[in-house]
Amino acid sequence: MKNEMNLQFSALSQNESFARVTVAAFIAQLDPTMDELTEIKTVVSEAVTNAIIHGYENDPKGIVYISVSIEDEIVDMTIRDEGVGIKDIEEARQPLFTTKPDLERSGMGFTIMENFMDEVQVHSQPGKGTEVRLRKLLSKSKMLCN
Repeated sequence: MKNEMNLQFSALSQNESFARVTVAAFIAQLDPTMDELTEIKTVVSEAVTNAIIHGYENDPKGIVYISVSIEDEIVDMTIRDEGVGIKDIEEARQPLFTTKPDLERSGMGFTIMENFMDEVQVHSQPGKGTEVRLRKLLSKSKMLCN
């Protein structure tokens, strides 16, 4: 059975921890390992922070949208904004690339997402926003498949 959650909140940096904890609470019903839970929380933080800082450029009028579904030990997440969008997705996905070096951003957000998730898709249109789709198969299912 598929279980879904949708969340939207103002693009304020203080809401990043709210998003991380809310998603973690929702997926806790799958009884993930501590490592899996930490990885998912980290990925949510990275994607939400990207939406706030890069998508809306810290415009508090922006809205960040998160949808999460869980089914058969698979976590599917979409984090979306309606901000400025990404001009060159491939460039943005390169390690250490950042458009905000003055903010001491590491440029590792997408790299972290790719390392912690089984699948990462990024869709973006300049002026229309960005959608990051993330998928993770939790370890219980991996053990059953072996």
